[in-house]
Amino acid sequence: MALQAECYRNVVNLFQEEAGKPLERTRKEAKEHRPPLDCRPLLENSVCETLSLGTLPQLCYLNESVLEQTASERLDQEKILTQTATSHSDLIAGVYEGGLRIWECTFDLLGYLESEGVTFSGKKVLDLGCGAGLLGILALKRGAQEVHFQDYNSTVIEALTLPNVLLNIEEEEEEEEGKSSSPCPKRRATGLQTRAELARCRFFSGDWASFLTLLLSSDPPPKYDMILTSETIYNTASYPALHAVLSQLLAPVGQVYLATKAHYFGVGGGLHLFQSYVEEKNIFSVKRVKDVEQGLQRHVVLLSFKERGAIHTT
Repeated sequence: MALQAECYRNVVNLFQEEAGKPLERTRKEAKEHRPPLDCRPLLENSVCETLSLGTLPQLCYLNESVLEQTASERLDQEKILTQTATSHSDLIAGVYEGGLRIWECTFDLLGYLESEGVTFSGKKVLDLGCGAGLLGILALKRGAQEVHFQDYNSTVIEALTLPNVLLNIEEEEEEEEGKSSSPCPKRRATGLQTRAELARCRFFSGDWASFLTLLLSSDPPPKYDMILTSETIYNTASYPALHAVLSQLLAPVGQVYLATKAHYFGVGGGLHLFQSYVEEKNIFSVKRVKDVEQGLQRHVVLLSFKERGAIHTT
């Protein structure tokens, strides 16, 4: 605990240096969520949907509306399931960061990763601000060695991300066994293969300062070959935290794939402001690799260290 406290102080100092002012973001203590031995209750009273996008492998996920309607039957210490249902809001400052909804840019990034033939085999991947976890699940299906999922809210991890990972592991098992006749897998959640696949995953909740503290206090801290993140730059106040996480946790020759709207009306953030912030820090190069003109203008950008192979400590 002493090491973690020291790490947190160091991270806060780092964030304040990034921001040029004291850290004011609401702190939500980070923690790791370990899958239960019996995963079947995670899928009770749930409705599964599937995503088929081009040549992507089928991705399964739980219906958000059903989660909200059955909130009273679920573990929800944060009470965000009931709050989002009653407030009809996708963002509640300091309480909920929109992780129950699958946002448009996630589909943009999924399509880009598949169309460009981005490979995951043998790589360590972080799905940052994961929500439903579809980006990390794709990496898992494409042979990533290890996938870590992070979201601000513990309820999102426990009620949505972890069950979605479980659904997709089981769907793969049933395909291998020739039993996949229905759009969603059977709810077994107990097999040895399921446990082995879950062992390739780790799940975290909490704000980015606490999350970074938690990981930096491990020995050795993880370094990710690939960080996937979607719709995470809507709030300019979070840029120092996000930039610090990326610069501290990305492997020296790793890549960050970020999907975003050009501008987030009513919130203030967007690609131009984030790119300006990144360029000012002069650590990452930023390359726009996909533009989507339908509806609100959206983009996929690629970040990598300017000095290939360099190790960044600040």
